[in-house]
Amino acid sequence: MEKQPTLATGRLILRPFNLADARTVQRLCGDYAVAATTLLPYPYPDGLAEIWITSLCEGVERGEGMGFGVTLAREGSLIGGVRIQIDPDHARGELGFWIGRSCWGRGYATEAVRAVIGYGFSALGLHRIHAMHFSRNPASGRVMEKCGMVHEGRLREHVRKWGVYEDVDVWGIVNPPGAHRMPV
Repeated sequence: MEKQPTLATGRLILRPFNLADARTVQRLCGDYAVAATTLLPYPYPDGLAEIWITSLCEGVERGEGMGFGVTLAREGSLIGGVRIQIDPDHARGELGFWIGRSCWGRGYATEAVRAVIGYGFSALGLHRIHAMHFSRNPASGRVMEKCGMVHEGRLREHVRKWGVYEDVDVWGIVNPPGAHRMPV
């Protein structure tokens, strides 16, 4: 896998995370509303952002995936993240994403996820990309739907969040037949 690129959309720059982002990551992910709709812990412990960012960099080096810091193109401020974990044996990727609560409802998640899906198909040569969200968080499902993903089902009590078993909805998209594919 190639070195992680920077991706640009109309309003966003998606770039590799760096350790200078750790304080902002901790603040954004430490918001109860963000943690409640993801697998993020709450409270978000000191030092975890640094460990997570380091693991993303190591994952890129091993070809296991990429984590993009979602930043506003004009200000450069970090507002969220999109991660794609890669399974090269099956040419597929799993997406995860979060956006800071102050930026919800503005289409940033859709714009960022769409860019990473496009990159996964065009540059990484993936055949399939999938993602999951808590069934009680339909906003994430709307992001996936807007990005062309298809609802594939619901896994009942699939994950445990704060001691409660949660249903998750699964979404996927397959690279269209005949689309240009490069090897992973």
